[in-house]
Amino acid sequence: MSTRSPRKNAQNMPRLKRARSTRHGGFSLIEVIVAVMIVALLAALVVPRFAGFLRSSTRSAAQIETNALHRQVELFMSMQQGGSLPDDFMLEELTEGEDPFLNNKDDLIDPWNNPYVIIIPGDYNIDFDVVSYGKDGQPGGEGENEDVISNKD
Repeated sequence: MSTRSPRKNAQNMPRLKRARSTRHGGFSLIEVIVAVMIVALLAALVVPRFAGFLRSSTRSAAQIETNALHRQVELFMSMQQGGSLPDDFMLEELTEGEDPFLNNKDDLIDPWNNPYVIIIPGDYNIDFDVVSYGKDGQPGGEGENEDVISNKD
């Protein structure tokens, strides 16, 4: 028979279980470093792609809006006597009158918070061009600063 008493074994069991459970309760430094590296790697791969999609969607929105404004100006021209635009025509005239062609002047602001511009006669279209000068709001440029011209693919 064993010389150990059953009582002593019973008292030591909770201590052993407690000691084992506290050792494995948290994350080791290596596990934390690996997790941080995985998140950093994913961020390095995903963020540039997301930014590219955001830039292209802003340009697409500007293209759609310049085309819509172009159609509104054409409709305005068709309702005017002579069917042409005066050289001093401003896009703000589309928001004026009892039955305006646009609901408010906010429709004349591009996605970069710059005003759309009308150029008479147009460089790309015959009668006129509706233009967004891009993010910098200046004619010309490349990338995000490139001009967006109505009805130009």
